[in-house]
Amino acid sequence: MEKFTIKSWAIDDRPREKLVAKGKLVLSDAELLAILIGSGSKNESAVALSQRILQSVNGNINELAKLSAEKLMTFKGIGEAKAVNIIAALELGKRRQFEALTEKLKITSSKDVFHAMQPIIGDLAHEEFWVLFLNNSNKVLAKHQVSKGGLTATVVDVRLLFKQALELFSVAIIVCHNHPSGKLKPSDADIHLTKKIKEAGTTLDIKLLDHLIITENAYFSFADEGVI
Repeated sequence: MEKFTIKSWAIDDRPREKLVAKGKLVLSDAELLAILIGSGSKNESAVALSQRILQSVNGNINELAKLSAEKLMTFKGIGEAKAVNIIAALELGKRRQFEALTEKLKITSSKDVFHAMQPIIGDLAHEEFWVLFLNNSNKVLAKHQVSKGGLTATVVDVRLLFKQALELFSVAIIVCHNHPSGKLKPSDADIHLTKKIKEAGTTLDIKLLDHLIITENAYFSFADEGVI
């Protein structure tokens, strides 16, 4: 079956050549996506296919990043390899955004933590528990995923958390996890874990500054609410 491969297009219509000749900023979202896809189907070019995929999420790249491989493969012309290419490219962009936010990030409020971590865990369908390690100027030294769980819970090894803090010579930490349900109210388990981490930190002289519960659009700060 003959496909609309990018090489068969006119030079001015080839997004790869257009990127090299004119720069990445001149390409539309659909053209960038078409480069990842490479080819369409017998009756549809890669750009047209890309436009159709983007239309399904109202042109929102953040929503596109949430699509699973299975969902992407429901579009005619998208097989597993192309779906994986799209997911991998969007995940790299997501990680780049996080690194840019936290490279020299100084934490001055819970909102700073939310803006740094929401792109990473805010829209996940499962729970993840992360920790930010801070120096004595409240600058982020590193961030680590401590655990990954199911829809409603995750198990945290407090010993591993503080092992990493000691290795980084961190003087303070901020922990956070997401609630896929969208509910911001901390559970009894959340409160118990927070107390456990705080007590362990006191023994090691590593202060727990805050614990955030993060959802797609909002957050709950244990410190702001006086729970910690």
